[in-house]
Amino acid sequence: MTLSHIRAVAFDLDGTLANTIPDLAAAANAMRLHFDLAPLLAERIQSHVGDGIASLVHRALTDDREGQAPIETWQEGFAFFVKYYHEHLCDYSHLYLGVETGLDLLRARQLPLVVITNKSERFAVPLLQQLGLVDRFSLILGGDSLPEKKPSALPLLHACDVLGIKPNELAMVGDSANDVLAARAAGSTAVAVNYGYGDVSQLNADTVIGSLAELYDLMKNN
Repeated sequence: MTLSHIRAVAFDLDGTLANTIPDLAAAANAMRLHFDLAPLLAERIQSHVGDGIASLVHRALTDDREGQAPIETWQEGFAFFVKYYHEHLCDYSHLYLGVETGLDLLRARQLPLVVITNKSERFAVPLLQQLGLVDRFSLILGGDSLPEKKPSALPLLHACDVLGIKPNELAMVGDSANDVLAARAAGSTAVAVNYGYGDVSQLNADTVIGSLAELYDLMKNN
């Protein structure tokens, strides 16, 4: 397909721009150790990621994607996780291959770039700073920046309002069902990366890419 009509691109963060699982797993296991719980494999923590820190704390404490820890345990765990993770945001997290090149190619086309993540803004912004990406984006929306987060259409529609474009002129690039569902709800184009945390074959995106640099080729007829 062609993306020649696209006038701005939104990106998920975790699993799309950067592999953040090593630091999320370290924080989750430090929290579990605090409660005398055995550590979980990083792959298991990865299966619990995608709906923000509040949900991750419940899932990491119970080791169940649908699990709900007792409220007092969750509150203590949440406070511990937030403090630890804020102090270790980018010890091991790293950009995926081709991310910087892809972003620079899109910026060369003078396309506004935004981040729309379910990660709390207080983590997303400093993480992007530490990854050396923050200056590449016109807007950064975290999971707590607005009353609703992905899979709601609200963050995408808000970004369109800020940028002065129509929703069908925005491409949402991500690795999870939340990204595709948000794009569908907003009337935007859903682009999935095949290297992230989600099973790309189950996402039903409009197109799948293996590198952000491929976006440039899809837009070159613009």
